[in-house]
Amino acid sequence: MKLMFVVASRPNFMKIAPLIKEAKKRKINFSILYTEQHKSESMTGIFSRELNIPKPDYSLGLKAKVGKLSKNRKLMAFFSSIPHLISILRKDKPDYVIVVGDVISSAYVALIAKKIGLNVAHVESGLRSFNNEMPEEKARIIIDNNSELLFTTEESANEHLKKEGVNEKKIFFVGNIMIDSLSLKLKEAEKLDYYKKFKLKKKDYAILTFHRHENLNGAYKINKFILFIKEISKKVEIVYPLHPAAKIQFKKFDKIEELNKIKNIKIIEPVGYLAMLNLMLNSKFVMTDSGGIQEETTFLKIPCLTLRTETERPVTVKIGTNTVVGLNKIYCLNKIREIEAGLYKKSSIPRFWDGKTAERILEIIKNEKR
Repeated sequence: MKLMFVVASRPNFMKIAPLIKEAKKRKINFSILYTEQHKSESMTGIFSRELNIPKPDYSLGLKAKVGKLSKNRKLMAFFSSIPHLISILRKDKPDYVIVVGDVISSAYVALIAKKIGLNVAHVESGLRSFNNEMPEEKARIIIDNNSELLFTTEESANEHLKKEGVNEKKIFFVGNIMIDSLSLKLKEAEKLDYYKKFKLKKKDYAILTFHRHENLNGAYKINKFILFIKEISKKVEIVYPLHPAAKIQFKKFDKIEELNKIKNIKIIEPVGYLAMLNLMLNSKFVMTDSGGIQEETTFLKIPCLTLRTETERPVTVKIGTNTVVGLNKIYCLNKIREIEAGLYKKSSIPRFWDGKTAERILEIIKNEKR
């Protein structure tokens, strides 16, 4: 059996690493295709080393092509690389092209792979925010529609796929692949004390991640975010690892200086996987627009306040530590008071978030290959 793992962005590294580890253990041949939608030391270089991911066998080099282009030009860049992608796929001849997550360039690979007759497997299938402004929502649907095997993280994803007419025999509830990486690296992250680098006190600060394009794609939205975070920073010290995409938007609308001037907030460069885990572990709570962090905080039992109006991961709200607060200052501050008073909701870890998802996935693929 031959597998191809597709890696597109920083979160994909956490999702691919356990599959690579399990494939090596089972002596399964595999290759890695890197679309390079994220390509920088801070965004991917540290992650690939910390998670022991081998050098990719193939690269599409999309970052150089699409980094700062308009939407139409980005589409043209994708189209122009189709012959190269087809050549890679036909040369490698994998039994399954395994796509993780919800990145646009991953969806593009899934679509082309399906069109030339290859089997596609989607890890983290069926998640839906029902927010069509999100590029990730479009990507999820494209990947699911072109997949032969759909691996889900929670029961809601199973129901979404069934409602969309997916054959139940193609749907496999396997758990959360992100938790495999987290479980493997947790003890290592706990030993770092990375939070001390920024003169932070344990359980006396909040972590902020906020970078999604639909949340920062206009002056009104950025102003709303800055007013919100100014108010929250009066109550708690905030550490904000600034994503390159978010930095571009703040600069585009001349708001980077205003952001930097907010008192009680530390703007830092993006950090590696272990460093980010250490910052979260020692924080009082996390504020985020990231899907993966909603899952990680649920597993770590750290309060999470999601700065969006919806989540594609409802299990993190239903039984986990997540609360969707949007940019509602009053609601968010009420939740912070609950956290500080020890009155925040109790949580539990969802089914199959046990560090064994990669094992289940590769066992299913092995059986399906027969």
